[in-house]
Amino acid sequence: MKLAIRCCALALAIALTPAADAADPKLEWPGKQITWVVGFVPGGTADVLTRIAAQELARRAGLNVIVENRPGAAGAIALQLVARSKASDGYLLTVPGPLIYPTPQPEVGRELAPVILMAEGPMVIVGPARDAKASLQEVLADARKRPEAWSYGSSGNGTSQNLAGELLNQYAGTHIVHVPYKGGGQAVADVAGGQIPLAILGSAPVMPQIKAGTLKAYAVTTPYRLDSLPDVPTVAQAGVPGYAATQWFSVAASKEIPAAQLDQVNALLREVIATPEFKATLDSAGMIGGGGTREELSAFIKADSAKWRKLIDSGAVKLAN
Repeated sequence: MKLAIRCCALALAIALTPAADAADPKLEWPGKQITWVVGFVPGGTADVLTRIAAQELARRAGLNVIVENRPGAAGAIALQLVARSKASDGYLLTVPGPLIYPTPQPEVGRELAPVILMAEGPMVIVGPARDAKASLQEVLADARKRPEAWSYGSSGNGTSQNLAGELLNQYAGTHIVHVPYKGGGQAVADVAGGQIPLAILGSAPVMPQIKAGTLKAYAVTTPYRLDSLPDVPTVAQAGVPGYAATQWFSVAASKEIPAAQLDQVNALLREVIATPEFKATLDSAGMIGGGGTREELSAFIKADSAKWRKLIDSGAVKLAN
């Protein structure tokens, strides 16, 4: 699957059909097909994980599953679409996190019903391989001397990558400017082409470019190194002690869908997360599979959002509108 894809369309839909020998649908909801919405352009981690999960869900549910990209406003357009939807519309939604907006938006556990945690894992700080600095320390030292020369791309304002970048600014004493994109795929293309000097993105979309030698990986944001990038240090190991940030990907739906039917979706997606196909993608990206109940997802998101909101409210991290 090609991960770095430029797409200027407002929506892109790809239908994933059930296996030819699938029995009758195993879900009481939605009846005919599921439309699984991603709030970012194709090519980012959320999109990659969703497409693999949707294919496996179609096989197990005996239903068509359509993946539809609705990029814009750092995923808020997709959040609003699914929050306003009816049960009969058949929408699922991939929600990446942490995801915090300067203005109120639909949230999982409030306007959106929790379904399941798909995965969690690292982000990678990357830059163009051509004329790359030798280390993250050299990048940060130059950014302190020449702040006007440095910026970093992410998949949007308020996303995990944006939060990770502003946390880095706080810890390192830098003022690297944030450049928001409509998804990780677009940011990968621009940083690989040298249009921006840095990007902080999920590991899935940057891994092929790192392996191909067009991107230099400076550090991973988690407290642990990745098996797939054994020579790349953590941010803390690269000279920013105490730094750590992770991202996660969950599934949500309309609150109009009965809880018993969402429990059925949760059970099928737990099977999907355990498949070799899904686990292989997680392993290559250094991510950890999710799972658990709908109630556990709601508690997880509430605790994680509170942690980041506290940091933002302190004034240490500032988000742009």
